[in-house]
Amino acid sequence: MKKIYLIHGWGGSPEEPMHKWIKKKLEDERFEVAVPEMPNTDEPKIDAWISKIESIVKNPDKNVTLIGHSIGCQAILRYLETLNKEVVKKVILVAPWMCLDEKTIEEEGEEVKEIARPWVETPINWKKVKKHSDKFVCIFSDNDYYVPLSNQEMFKKELNAEIIIQHEKGHFTKEDNVKELPIILELCQP
Repeated sequence: MKKIYLIHGWGGSPEEPMHKWIKKKLEDERFEVAVPEMPNTDEPKIDAWISKIESIVKNPDKNVTLIGHSIGCQAILRYLETLNKEVVKKVILVAPWMCLDEKTIEEEGEEVKEIARPWVETPINWKKVKKHSDKFVCIFSDNDYYVPLSNQEMFKKELNAEIIIQHEKGHFTKEDNVKELPIILELCQP
């Protein structure tokens, strides 16, 4: 059976409308879907999030698709770094958050900066990540206030990722009134 694991973002949960919609729609299409509650979601830590992914993705193989949202994308990339020879079918990154811009630091304050610091400053071994999936897709919004469109260049260069740009979806959250993301259903098809 095809398995899909959806990893939510910082401060997020499996109960977010978009995540619930994706889960239901993919289950309707006979996929096995897991949307775990990530640990300490308001103060995410790299090791704890990687461990959580390891605990749910028991046998990463060509039947597995990983979907991340925001910092969940980074957690997936860092999880892939830990694998040996295993290769997953596909990695879909929605609003792949990689850094804090000055405006966000100003608005959110020093506490957020400190939580983000390890995520921003710990390098990702892109070559190792790339070995663990044949297909990477990044979905950006043209008005995301956390993830600039310019980040797409990094994903193209490092992962040869397919880039999809959605119009006015913000950071793909309920605050942005994003409750569905039909492109995910297309991308998960064999």
